[in-house]
Amino acid sequence: MEAAAAAPQVPKKRGRKPKPKEDQQQQSAGPKMKEGKKAHQQSVDDKYTQWKSLVPVLYDWLANHNLVWPSLSCRWGPQLEQATYKNRQRLYLSEQTDGSVPNTLVIANCEVVKSRVAAAEHISQFNEEARSPFVKKYKTIIHPGEVNRIRELPQNSKIVATHTDSPDVLIWDVEAQPNRHAVLGATNSRPDLILTGHQDNAEFALAMCPTEPYVLSGGKDKSVVLWSIQDHITSSATDPATKSPGSGGSIIKKAGDGNDKATDGPSVGPRGIYQGHEDTVEDVAFCPSSAQEFCSVGDDSCLILWDARDGTNPAIKVEKAHNADLHCVDWNPHDDNLILTGSADTSVCMFDRRNLTSNGVGSPVYKFEGHNAAVLCVQWSPDKASVFGSSAEDGLLNIWDYEKVGKRSERLTRAVNSPAGLFFQHAGHRDKVVDFHWNTSDPWTLVSVSDDCDTTGGGGTLQIWRMSDLIYRPEDEVLAELEKFKSHVVSCASKP
Repeated sequence: MEAAAAAPQVPKKRGRKPKPKEDQQQQSAGPKMKEGKKAHQQSVDDKYTQWKSLVPVLYDWLANHNLVWPSLSCRWGPQLEQATYKNRQRLYLSEQTDGSVPNTLVIANCEVVKSRVAAAEHISQFNEEARSPFVKKYKTIIHPGEVNRIRELPQNSKIVATHTDSPDVLIWDVEAQPNRHAVLGATNSRPDLILTGHQDNAEFALAMCPTEPYVLSGGKDKSVVLWSIQDHITSSATDPATKSPGSGGSIIKKAGDGNDKATDGPSVGPRGIYQGHEDTVEDVAFCPSSAQEFCSVGDDSCLILWDARDGTNPAIKVEKAHNADLHCVDWNPHDDNLILTGSADTSVCMFDRRNLTSNGVGSPVYKFEGHNAAVLCVQWSPDKASVFGSSAEDGLLNIWDYEKVGKRSERLTRAVNSPAGLFFQHAGHRDKVVDFHWNTSDPWTLVSVSDDCDTTGGGGTLQIWRMSDLIYRPEDEVLAELEKFKSHVVSCASKP
């Protein structure tokens, strides 16, 4: 019990409840610390001001949405409709409160402006303290405990899984769930399904399988646990409310609403429990082409590859993938040999599984060093096989292209101190970027969220953005377009 009580003070915990204002005043330190914090804040503000002045040049579109409460996760849901100038899409986020109101899972509708539609002068004219007109709350689910992680089911993105500070994974059919009013004393919403099997809290490591309705989780019990949502459907096959994933309806048997205990919902036990880590498992990922293969990373600095067909022991274990705790992992959807890892040692490593051996030997193909604080999230781009993003506690979201590493064109165009492979840096957040997600429906569009407790004393910032296509398109294409534009400007200037 003592260890559980001490958990919020552990620095590796990636989010925390905002302190009430009076607590912050009591904890204020001496003048030297205040001066240091003031100088740091000034540096953050200066960098942010510089970034904002460049928004019209660097971005095709950007929306800034102020959050009253921090959200530790942000995910795209299904696209709802396409129009001439913008598309409407679901967005999943959360509200991590101080207890004065309940913690919530939020389903929002987002208007995603199409490429080359937004005027440059408009996208930089936003108020940091305001909510964005492009993001509207659609539904609120009162969550049993704070939401640490949200993941959607690829086969039916109306189904989401959440992690909180408990051993269970909660499954929600967000369209079937009733909309709730989050007021103090309100009963928790009831999950549609509870996945049991962890022996200790599972807080962050969570993944949904691209090929089957499988869920993967890791926790403080040092275990990786695998479930099939199909197991619940099979066990309730006689229920007329049950539908297949392809039917467009729920793949989960309907449960009642409004209940104090999450444990009163239907539950499913694991398909397998995999043990090989020696400390907390921090992240997990499925192989994009196989529901039987997956990987995990943890605070033991290990990257482990698993194959469920070969039992519950590691298939490959890289003993020292980084020089510190590993926080995140992602498997390339275009090339299932490539795996990314991000660590508290501030680096991102790219491993090729063909170079790894079962005795724990394996060096990364590349090591990307462009952050100066712990890396919290890595994700491959769905739009180009060699591109990925990484976000960190330094407030930056870096976009990399491993194909650019060592190329002559990069050596000629890259600034002297710029890290190899880095080709875009999103600097719109002023505190740690705890999560981001590429949009598979809108190319090169991302949503990112920062927990702003350290800089503003509470709340968070959600940003939806797309870099200018002049940055990532092939160089010859871009130069041809600019030449054409130059000719157009010259011809306009010469007219009387």
